[in-house]
Amino acid sequence: MGEDISAGDKISVAKTDRRVRADAQRNLDALIEAAKAVFASSGVDAPVRDIAEKAGVGVGTVYRHFPQRADLVAAVFRREIDACAAAAASLAATHPPREALDLWIERYVVFLATKRGLATALHSNNPVYADLPTRRNGQLIPALKLLLDAAVATGDVRPGVDPYDLLNAVGSLYMTVHDEESARSAQRMVSLLLDGLRYGAKPA
Repeated sequence: MGEDISAGDKISVAKTDRRVRADAQRNLDALIEAAKAVFASSGVDAPVRDIAEKAGVGVGTVYRHFPQRADLVAAVFRREIDACAAAAASLAATHPPREALDLWIERYVVFLATKRGLATALHSNNPVYADLPTRRNGQLIPALKLLLDAAVATGDVRPGVDPYDLLNAVGSLYMTVHDEESARSAQRMVSLLLDGLRYGAKPA
């Protein structure tokens, strides 16, 4: 017969399990944040060793969490979608409508920076990416609509702006960004685009 496990041993095992899970989660979070930064600067085809080094882990840890590069790319993209969507409610609660909209567009631009090389990946027919377009539209369109509706209500933005069209317009302006100069040019165009939202606005 096996020996009974004491209550103290059970507590010790539980604490060890929690510590292991916490360590694993920290490694996972560090990897996704490191990958986001590396993808933004070097594209989604950047060497895995660069990501591992930035995260402070071994290459083996990367592959243990993400057996395929596509798994890591998708994880970064999903996390950025979630963070960008969540930012809308936070900004709406802490800033005037027009300012909240402008700040959220800036946040969306940060999100776009993680997408370097992703367009090609999304058209690779890899099933890992299958849910990403739906997730993007399902979260970001309602987030932007919340901000647009608030800005329309205060007379800061003209009515009738489609959030889907606005997302795609901003995205299109950043499709050709490849260096600091083209990024500055895209930012100027986004500013002009946002200024255009005021045309026909009716002050509250």
